[in-house]
Amino acid sequence: MINLDAVDPAAQARFYSQVLGWEVVHSETEYAMISDGSTSIGFGRLPGYSAPGWPDRTTPKRYHLDFYVDDLDAAEKQALALGATKPGDQPTPERWRVLLDPDGHPFDLCLRTTG
Repeated sequence: MINLDAVDPAAQARFYSQVLGWEVVHSETEYAMISDGSTSIGFGRLPGYSAPGWPDRTTPKRYHLDFYVDDLDAAEKQALALGATKPGDQPTPERWRVLLDPDGHPFDLCLRTTG
């Protein structure tokens, strides 16, 4: 399990629940959690939270999540429709896409490869 800082834990849980297809198993003002039954991601409210300025190195990212997908374009389109944003700096867009969740945390959509 991992816990992430958030401005609005319930909103973050809804966003990632839809991105991953996981269930929101707990949701309150101060804390929310999603799970697929074996792994969980929690979101805790942090007053005064400010997002990392990725790719700005003066306010470096604190973490990022990688999600493997079969179709980068389709996964990106879905995440953007759910409220993600796409920064202009994309180091290797043919293999992965960097997106920002509604609270500004970076996450990567990575092309699943075989072999």
